[in-house]
Order: sequence, then C-alpha cells, then structure tokens
Amino acid sequence: MAEFDTILYDKAGHRATVTLNRPEARNGITAVMLDELLEALEDAARDESLRVLILRGAGKDFCPGADVKAYAAGKGGNSNPLTFHVSSILHEAPIVTVAAIKGACAGAGIGWAAACDLRVCDDTAKFNTAFLGVGLSGDMGGPWFLPRILGAAKARELYMLTGRFDAAEAYRIGLVNRLFPEAEFEAGVEEIATRLINTAPIALRSMKANFLDAERLPLREFIDLETSRHIASGRSEDSREAFRAFVEKRTPTFNGR
Repeated sequence: MAEFDTILYDKAGHRATVTLNRPEARNGITAVMLDELLEALEDAARDESLRVLILRGAGKDFCPGADVKAYAAGKGGNSNPLTFHVSSILHEAPIVTVAAIKGACAGAGIGWAAACDLRVCDDTAKFNTAFLGVGLSGDMGGPWFLPRILGAAKARELYMLTGRFDAAEAYRIGLVNRLFPEAEFEAGVEEIATRLINTAPIALRSMKANFLDAERLPLREFIDLETSRHIASGRSEDSREAFRAFVEKRTPTFNGR
C-alpha cells in the first residue's frame, strides 16, 4: 500500500479508513492532499473485498476546506482539475461511504461529507459553506449534493447566505444522519461501520447501485433494473442464509455468494 504525506489510508478486513492527516493545519486541503486522496479513494473503489469506507480527519477537525494560509503564502500548490472528482468517487464508489465529522467541516469539507452515503458527527462539529467569504463560487459538488439531501431552497440558503451552524442544526435539517456526544463518537462510528460490514455484501452493493441509478434513470427503467438486482440477490446463498437465520432467530453468517 502506498505511503502518503497528507493522509492516512488503512484497509482492515472489509473496511477502509481514509484520514485527512494535517492536524497542524486543521486538515486544510492542499494540492498534494487532493492528489493523495484521489489515489486512495480510487484504490478503495476498485477493491471488491471492501464494504465500507470511513472518511475522517486527524486531530480535532474533519476538514475546513482549503488551507487558506498555505494558498495565501503561495504554498498550497497547483491542483489537477481531475482531483476535484474526489467527490465523484466518494459518491459513486460501489461501497458505502461514511463521513465521520468532528470540529470544523467547511467549504470543500462539506462537499466531501455531502458526497458520502452517510454522515455522522459529534457535538463539537461546526459547519460553514464558507465560499463566498473568500470570494469563491464553490467546488466539490455541494450544489449538486445538498439540494438532494436538504432540498433546493435550504441548499441555496446555506451557500448564498453563508454562515456557521452547529451540530444540532446540522442534525435538525438532515445534513447528518447521527449526532453523538463527543465521548460516544468513536463508539458510534464503530457501531455503524460494523453494522454495514455485517450485512449481506451482494445486497449492500446492489442497494448502493440502486440509489446511484435512481439519480439518472426514468422511473420505469429504474424499476426494471432494480427488479433484476432484487431477483439476483434473492437467488444468492446469502439471502437463503438470511431467511434461515430469521426463522431460527439467530445472527446470519454471510459469505458473499
């Protein structure tokens, strides 16, 4: 596995964890981080043994967006436009992606979080779209993701009337799926990851594919494709095992077949 300077990338069993690792800069983004993050996510998306990917930040923060100080000093680097598809990979990877958010989550950090299938945070989390404050129109797909999560009006409000909001507000408006007290955050993230890992992998990947296809297909075409996946997963050994386990009142054991 490649060694990186600005992120940590770990795979264990059916889980990958990508950690933004510039805590001295609150995990602010540089061109190098974008390059490394794209490489790690592309690897995870190709790995058929994986079922879940956790995206998180080292130290006290998730990601405040670009490292403004570095870029202002001419040290942020020049980004390859392809690396802005980090959001595309987080959203389109066949595995379930989970953003584990604490502390600052702003700018591109919100875009990356919104790109994930699920978002969880602790009560230290602080959110801000932030772009207009530094004279930018925005990147990382926020205007594509947030209307689908929050609705068009709320998404426009967050971007156009930019301002900070806390974890409780993020949970209230539906931006995050779970809100944990800081002391319970790690256990909460672990419970969610374990729950996903222990599901039937064929069905989980098919379910993720269904959500992606639902974004692009007319209803009748989608129903046809959804039905074909439903039938295929129903014929799997895992599905038969799940039915037996339900009847026998025990936890199923899945083998991915």
